[in-house]
This record gives sequence, structure tokens and C-alpha cells, in this order.
Amino acid sequence: MYSLNVRDHFMIAHSFTGEVFGPAQRLHGATYVVDATFRREALDADGLVVDIGLASQQLSAILATMNYQNLDDHPEFEDQNTTTEFLAHQIHLRLADAIERGKLGPSGKGLAALCVTLHESHVAWASYEADL
Repeated sequence: MYSLNVRDHFMIAHSFTGEVFGPAQRLHGATYVVDATFRREALDADGLVVDIGLASQQLSAILATMNYQNLDDHPEFEDQNTTTEFLAHQIHLRLADAIERGKLGPSGKGLAALCVTLHESHVAWASYEADL
């Protein structure tokens, strides 16, 4: 299986509900480095997994909707703990939708899977991966 990865970052504020989160129940900030890994069985006619420029643009556009936001105030995330795992899934859903709508160009049609990884720090990260 071939893969292509693009990377970006975004900064948010949020808080969590539940004693399991300890001090993170209070409002705090996070800067996430985000990797989107696109997978396909065979390269397209141009020798690509997917157009790297379009993949980068779509990831950036998705992250821009959350960048410098307090996710506690984000209407889509009302009453939701916006954990690293949850956010990886949300970004995956938005990228998968962009792929389905043709936003990654013709090579996007042949993608087999997508993995989104959010790096919370150099020692902790979470991913969501699914077939397309």
C-alpha cells in the first residue's frame, strides 16, 4: 500500500468534563500538529497517491475552522469532550467528505484509506483511521 502524508497545525482552547481529566477540567490551551496520511493500493496514472498541494489545502482549510477557537464555544462540539481522539475523528470525517466531493482532484477517487493523527506533544498523540 502506498501512502502520502501532509502536515499542518492548529491552536485551540478547551476544557473537559469529568474527574478523570483532573486539572484539564479547567480551560487550557493546546497546539496540535496534525498528520493526514492518504493510502492507496496502486499509484494513479500520474504516479501519485493524491495531489499533495490539494491535500495540504484541504487540511489547512479544515483546521482553519477551529484554529484560535475555544472549542467549548464551538456549536458543533456542544456538550462534547473535545479530546485528542475525538478531534482526530472529526478531522477525518471532514477530510473524507472533501475526498468524496472531489476536492482532492481525480487521484482522490482511488484512495483506499485515510489516517489522521493529532500530536499533542512529542510524547503523546492519537489517531483515527478508516477505509474510504
